[in-house]
Amino acid sequence: MKRHIPTRRQILESCIGRGLLIASVPMTSSSLFAMWQQGEKMAAKPTSTDVLGPFFKKGAPNESKLHAPSDPGFPLRVAGKVFNTRGEKVVGARVEIWHADHVGLYDLQGFRYRTKLLIEEKGEYSVDTIMPGHYDDRPAQHIHYLISAPGHRTLVTQVYFATDPWFEGDPDKNFNKRGLVSSRELVRPVTLFEQPGAPRATVGFDICLEKV
Repeated sequence: MKRHIPTRRQILESCIGRGLLIASVPMTSSSLFAMWQQGEKMAAKPTSTDVLGPFFKKGAPNESKLHAPSDPGFPLRVAGKVFNTRGEKVVGARVEIWHADHVGLYDLQGFRYRTKLLIEEKGEYSVDTIMPGHYDDRPAQHIHYLISAPGHRTLVTQVYFATDPWFEGDPDKNFNKRGLVSSRELVRPVTLFEQPGAPRATVGFDICLEKV
């Protein structure tokens, strides 16, 4: 005899009928079901993954400023929040960030343009650095991330820049050119600020981790 497996809607309707799912104000069953569905849609999705790459290096210091005033390259600030799929701040996460210099070279001897940030009470991070350069193997400008936190899946990802000539002015169409970028969401808009005597670019990149 084939076993009947109830649908999610039937399960929720059963819970509503038995008083296991109720609203704080009088509400019809259909309205309560619709509200539940809307709440589920609002749950955050984990940040898309991307490749680790060959230039990861352990032991980076906890520094938020990755460049010196005399460094060549366009100044860049990358900042965001670290939270999970439940919308909770992830305090105590470790965010490792590394990228190439302005001509596309990685520091393999030291820790230039590398950091391992500890996320504190606000659940936020920011780094001041420079816009990374292009190189032949991965011609799209990018910054690498490796994020770990207790009770969450480790995330390996990258952030890219919508202003990069690689995307030919249309990241929606060209984000996956040559298979370099795994997800459109990783290509972020760039905002330009004019500081006294020194323009600066900023990119927002929030990180959503998956609970385990």
